[in-house]
Amino acid sequence: MKATEASRTAMFMALFRALESRRAQKSRLFTDQYAKLYLSPSLRLILGISAIPIVRGAVNQLIDRRWPGARTSGIARTRLIDDTLDRELATGVAQIVFLGAGFDSRPYRMPRMSKATVFEVDHPATSAAKLRQTERAMGSVPNNVRFVRMDFNQQKLETVLENAGFDFAVRTVFIWEGVSNYLTAQGVDSILLFCAKAAAGSCIVFTYIDKKVLDDPGAFYGTDQIVKLLSGVGEKWTFGIQPDSLGAYLAERGLSLEMNMGAAEYRKRYFGDDSHKMKGYEFYRVAVAAVR
Repeated sequence: MKATEASRTAMFMALFRALESRRAQKSRLFTDQYAKLYLSPSLRLILGISAIPIVRGAVNQLIDRRWPGARTSGIARTRLIDDTLDRELATGVAQIVFLGAGFDSRPYRMPRMSKATVFEVDHPATSAAKLRQTERAMGSVPNNVRFVRMDFNQQKLETVLENAGFDFAVRTVFIWEGVSNYLTAQGVDSILLFCAKAAAGSCIVFTYIDKKVLDDPGAFYGTDQIVKLLSGVGEKWTFGIQPDSLGAYLAERGLSLEMNMGAAEYRKRYFGDDSHKMKGYEFYRVAVAAVR
């Protein structure tokens, strides 16, 4: 991403969530009433005309052709992470850290979040854009939410979070969605090693891409096209992990793998039989690791 601009992929993800929230309530996977706040004027226009069901269907088809699998994968993983986070909050977790928060609206749309201290950590440009739109819509940011600006490739998370009031003695859930694939190997290491220092019972919920997609994009359906789109907006993928080596990789960094699920699996969980018609983004995965 450009240093002075908010992440384009974060904005696209917000569009996917906003479109999903327009579906009939009985069939949608979640309701994100805040996603529309973070859209550019052109994306708001697309969302606006999508109020008509037949138009929304056409918009979804266009997105799926241009960015194969990204929308359906993004929607299903949103629900998967929602469910995982909600279970942790129900056990009394009192501290949540969003690493690369993007335009994630969980701190505002999930009721249990109000009882936890929340740190939204992100690139300065994206963080500033989100704070501006959130304050404009809500009047002020909830007292339990703290915006923390950071460049993941240049600053140390431990220093930045400690300065913001992070408490190592409090059980914590780290949400690290849609970020690791844009970092260096050293940057990923620093994040995982920091999370491993958290209080016992803490965990990190994160996404990553199969390393094979970096070496051979053509091995996955539609990925050549996606790589070109990302290059065009300055957000190329730079890091991946082999799924079958993730457990050992995390163990070396003081974490224990608890879940490792690919897009085909989590789409099946939430879309059921309809998932058989969904193609693309099979390389995109969600994992949960616990502090040992």
